[in-house]
Amino acid sequence: MKQHLQHPVFSVISKLAAEQNVQAYAIGGYVRDIFLNRPSKDIDIVILGNGIDFAEAVAAKLNVKVSVFKNFGTAMLRYQDVEVEFVGARKESYRSDSRKPIVENGTLDDDQKRRDFTINALAIALHSSQFGELIDPFGGIADLEAKIIRTPLNPVETFSDDPLRMMRAIRFASQLDFKIDEEAIAAIKSNLHRIKIVSQERITDELNKIILSTKPSIGFNYLFDTGMLHIIFPQMAALYGVEVINGKGHKDNFYHTLQVLDNICETTDDLWLRWAAILHDIAKPPTKRFEPGHGWTFHGHEDKGARMVPKIFTQLKLPLNEKMKLVQKLVQLHLRPIVLSQSIVTDSAVRRLLFEAGDDIEALMLLCKADVTTKNEYKVKKYRNNFELVQQKLKDVEERDNIRNWQPPVTGLDIMHLFGIGEGREVGIIKNKIREAILEGEIPNEREAAINFTIAKGQEIGLKVVANTN
Repeated sequence: MKQHLQHPVFSVISKLAAEQNVQAYAIGGYVRDIFLNRPSKDIDIVILGNGIDFAEAVAAKLNVKVSVFKNFGTAMLRYQDVEVEFVGARKESYRSDSRKPIVENGTLDDDQKRRDFTINALAIALHSSQFGELIDPFGGIADLEAKIIRTPLNPVETFSDDPLRMMRAIRFASQLDFKIDEEAIAAIKSNLHRIKIVSQERITDELNKIILSTKPSIGFNYLFDTGMLHIIFPQMAALYGVEVINGKGHKDNFYHTLQVLDNICETTDDLWLRWAAILHDIAKPPTKRFEPGHGWTFHGHEDKGARMVPKIFTQLKLPLNEKMKLVQKLVQLHLRPIVLSQSIVTDSAVRRLLFEAGDDIEALMLLCKADVTTKNEYKVKKYRNNFELVQQKLKDVEERDNIRNWQPPVTGLDIMHLFGIGEGREVGIIKNKIREAILEGEIPNEREAAINFTIAKGQEIGLKVVANTN
């Protein structure tokens, strides 16, 4: 293990531990990631003694600042390219109404027992008498090799004490592509109600980490199969299932959504595009109708879905800012490129899509490509070819007509000045006519053509030109 302890911060910790006659250990994620061959810049250090005092002494030797968090009994410093957090070894006990532990000083054994999973309980000694020695009391290395998420102690107690660990188990399974131990799965199912004592912010933080994993469907399948999704995100759980009437069914929108999510993850790391994939069909359950002679329909699910987005973001404590508006826009527009790809693409339809999507047109096209989940290779090829035609048309129309983030060549002030009128209904009528004329290709997106069109439309509704616009 010594080869993994070459960073100079370990040497300083080791020498100081000898000077103070204390034991020091690297523990948790940094040690785990050594065996996963994953780079890690966050190092957790456990001291058998006062972690804050030790951290302050290390900071003095390194000539860096230390941040102390007395409420948590921790201290943190940054040195070169790593962030190091120190804590004294401790044991914990819990009350049933809180996931905040009662903390007492403890041994290394106590500290490892309080860890969430065996793969996070691995420790490497840093003091000189044992420097580089791996301490693995719960078989964490074997679990890494078997790709298993397992708790050091009884999982029922582990998850009951801190219910957020249920979300963390699923998150690690999703991030690492590991399986969760069957006993732990059963413990999650029996402790589902305990998640209600965890703050929404902490739940959503874990949910976002699942969404940002390489293949989020792993995590969402665990969330659904354990029943956790039904509690933390019931609108998504409601997508599950296929109803059959008169021999006619429809695709399972839950598993379709997971496929769209995995698809879009192959092309973007953007959290909010991934949220758009999750929510693109979120309104299918409330809009589902069976039409005799036709089958199942979901008319207007894109409009209703867009209206659901702010409520869901509020419920999950996600940001209600431009990120939410992007997701809302993509949900609203996600059918448009698909419709264009299935028919002869007119310039006016492309202009309208560019006008409504603006700078988010590329994101919209990524979502729409991800939305093709058919197993029929002929259909996949057809859709992809049609999407390429749509994208080329978008590019051609944009270069020619400059519609993206469109600003009218004639403003409301121009119209008022031209006809000598104030704000009112006539201004709005003319502005709408100008926009429609440009989007339909009746006039070019140019000021002179728009001025002539404005004069003509103004005269049609009884207005007279009283000034020029130069």
